[in-house]
Amino acid sequence: MAADRTTSGAPAPQGEESAEHEHALPETFARVLGDYERHLVSERDLAPHSVTAYLGDIAGLLDHATRLGLTDVAELDLRSLRSWLAKQQTLGLSRTTLARRATAARVFTGWLARTGRTATDAGSALGSPRPHKTLPEVLRVDEARELIAAATGLADDGSPVGLRDVAMLELLYATGMRVGELCSLDVDDLDRDRNVVRVFGKGRKERTIPFGHPAAAALDRWLTAGRPGLARSGSGPALFLGARGGRIDQRAVRTLVHRRLADVPGAPDLGPHGLRHTAATHLLEGGADLRSVQELLGHASLATTQRYTHVTTDRLRRAYQQAHPRA
Repeated sequence: MAADRTTSGAPAPQGEESAEHEHALPETFARVLGDYERHLVSERDLAPHSVTAYLGDIAGLLDHATRLGLTDVAELDLRSLRSWLAKQQTLGLSRTTLARRATAARVFTGWLARTGRTATDAGSALGSPRPHKTLPEVLRVDEARELIAAATGLADDGSPVGLRDVAMLELLYATGMRVGELCSLDVDDLDRDRNVVRVFGKGRKERTIPFGHPAAAALDRWLTAGRPGLARSGSGPALFLGARGGRIDQRAVRTLVHRRLADVPGAPDLGPHGLRHTAATHLLEGGADLRSVQELLGHASLATTQRYTHVTTDRLRRAYQQAHPRA
């Protein structure tokens, strides 16, 4: 990937400001950017889309530094970092985008300092705007049941694709796993005796997630009556297969979730990540403790999981206001 990067091969910055960057980065910046890409891929083992996002943000930062007259990363300081963020604020970027790019800058400058490319970590004192907190949209319990029931009804003909779709929906809702984690599953990742699945999350961190009897039954039907109908000589160990026998991709799963939710009257149009939010919310509403939900979802920080408590509290407040005579 980055091994043969040149000044003309630096990644284009992502998002709204990309039109601002039309000239090549100086050789010194391009070389550091190539080294940083190797770090993200080889050492941090980030997903391709995460690598692309990080590189796009940092390419934008280095381009801004070039416009300021800087030619070496050792010249990056807090003032130039703040100037970069201020420039993007004038372009009308959202607070969430600005916060993400400030984080990208801090991660980058931390890496520069750790690897001896800079004497100090210029980004350690860089603040970022607090993004607006929006509550994730989720399904009600009855809507989740109707989603699975509608998909199950369509699979009554025993078609391999129908059995696969039911198994994927059941597993997404039962475990709250990410769509990328679902698509990466191999058959051997399932422990059908204990009803648990081994998942490799962000950074290849491994965790084990239990699932219930409905998901187990759907997986059994898929493995015994569905998967053999789609498997080909090159299918390999992939748990879920596409129509041509290869490992299913994330786009196909997203299309499936959107299509099936369209069959549920009044349900919000969510993707697979919406089912992840839904699973977390329903677990908490059912009495699961926050730390357990954190482990199930694979969140590095408990603060990430706590956002789902706001969804639960909001639901309880609405129910109270609608039903209690003294609300």
